Amino acid sequence: MKTFMTGNEAVARGAFEAGVVYASAYPGTPSTEILENTAQYPEIISEWAPNEKVALEAVLGASIAGGRALAAMKHVGVNVAADPLMTISYTGVTGGLVLISADDPGCHSSQNEQDNRILAKFAKIACIEPSDSQECLDYMKAAYEISEQFDVAVMMRMTTRVCHSKSLVEVGERVEKDLIPYVKRPEKYIAAPAHAKKLHPVVEAKLVEMEKFSNETPLNRIEWADKKVGIVTSGVAYQYAKEVFGENASFLKLGFTNPLPMDKIRDFASQVETLYVVEELEPFMEEQIKAAGINCVGKELIPNVGELNPDIIAKSLLGEVRPLLDIPQDKLVGRPPTLCAGCPHRGFFYALKKKKNVMVTGDIGCYTLGASEPLNTTDTVIDMGASISMGHGAQRVLDKAGKGMKVVSVIGDSTFFHSGITSLIDVVYNRGNTVNVILDNRITGMTGHQENPGSGYTLTGQKVKEIEIDKVVRALGVELVINVNPLDLDAVTKALDAALAYEGPSVIITRWPCVLKKFSPEDIKEFGEKKPVCYVVEEECRGCRLCNKTGCPAIVFDKTKKKSYIDPNACVGCEVCLQVCPFKAIKKAGE
Repeated sequence: MKTFMTGNEAVARGAFEAGVVYASAYPGTPSTEILENTAQYPEIISEWAPNEKVALEAVLGASIAGGRALAAMKHVGVNVAADPLMTISYTGVTGGLVLISADDPGCHSSQNEQDNRILAKFAKIACIEPSDSQECLDYMKAAYEISEQFDVAVMMRMTTRVCHSKSLVEVGERVEKDLIPYVKRPEKYIAAPAHAKKLHPVVEAKLVEMEKFSNETPLNRIEWADKKVGIVTSGVAYQYAKEVFGENASFLKLGFTNPLPMDKIRDFASQVETLYVVEELEPFMEEQIKAAGINCVGKELIPNVGELNPDIIAKSLLGEVRPLLDIPQDKLVGRPPTLCAGCPHRGFFYALKKKKNVMVTGDIGCYTLGASEPLNTTDTVIDMGASISMGHGAQRVLDKAGKGMKVVSVIGDSTFFHSGITSLIDVVYNRGNTVNVILDNRITGMTGHQENPGSGYTLTGQKVKEIEIDKVVRALGVELVINVNPLDLDAVTKALDAALAYEGPSVIITRWPCVLKKFSPEDIKEFGEKKPVCYVVEEECRGCRLCNKTGCPAIVFDKTKKKSYIDPNACVGCEVCLQVCPFKAIKKAGE
């Protein structure tokens, strides 16, 4: 049967058909939907982990116990998981182990656009690259065979376009794999120095064997056509190059890219007049091909920044400039990202903006938008969990400089569980003096409302005990802990005043559900039903535009009337604007 699937859906289906029994991940665009789809198959135990390191370690444990297992994460998540990854190459696996790295060329939803093929080579593990949804399914099944054949973890490197684009996929049936009986093997799985020294030569021998495999596997195939131009390519770049050249070039399409099939590349190169290497981001293949003494052209012409597309390849390699729609810039309406109408973070940032002589270290999540107009509060955003630890270091230097400036570190609930806890331990242990704000919106918001340890539910909807943030931070040794409704501006202001005046580490927990979240029965019991919308009494509005400074997209300023207007279809009645208006021109519906 054929069906229409995204790459992420096809990966999940491939895991199902390959007999995977355990999958773990931390949500992150563009990888999130993989685990959301494996969860649809009851044969696969699917779980959200607090972070990517934990996910990969849990998956390794499942593999050692004899089952086929899958870890999925976005490219920067592999950085978090790098610690176990670098040792897994030494220990190898028992049941097949596949790590999905969903890279993000173009930074669509990421803080960088790193190329994780380099990490696969660095870790000395196998790497495969699908270019469409059918290959996502097929390569998953092949990956588990490779993993078990060579006793190695396999990275499947995907990119945003492969993850999210849809194409026809022929699906099959699940092939159950008997669990491999567990046997104690300390010499294999205890990575002590005495064992690691013996395992390293084994790793190098595996790489030699895998290169032989790479030269023979149908995952690396030649498509002969015009031999004036030969193109070595992989992943979605193959689709772009194929669209540009068609039958006017021959292709060596690589699906198994670490180790590279150098003999096959050399033979292919010898039969074409000009050899191009077309790949997104880094010259991963190109540098190795040139190092092998094979002449080729790559990043001299093709950019290593941002996504590729057919237009870029046509211009870079053929000098063709394809016509584009010519739309005057003044006709384009800017649509910068903004916090949703009714977002619980808005009230907090609005109150924080009024505080002077503070530095605000931010984190990865919806609340990154606290740095945007018109809130303009956040000063730094680097990586998940960094806000608290960066804030601690900054406070130390500011105190030494005698600036009298206080640091406010802002982090979300899911990110706090991910890696903020250890940062807060650092602050408490070293007697820090920062204000640490945990924005608890009851869900992992930015990636599409995935459950987390504080939401009370698992990936599959099972009700579990919530990890209560205030109890956690008190247990860590924080003495000043304030819980506050972030939609109550007066309460937020008082909480900030108290924390800023306090000597020592403090924590403010703003607790209110994401406005887009489907309320659980517990949410309704604690926070109540959604409130009625707000509206502007036109004759009372003075046009001061203070309500616009909250950044709420439901509020529009009519330049003709010089009055504000609230879109009733967007407003959810959070009442932040009502509290901001100095003329009481904003009312709740029914008043």
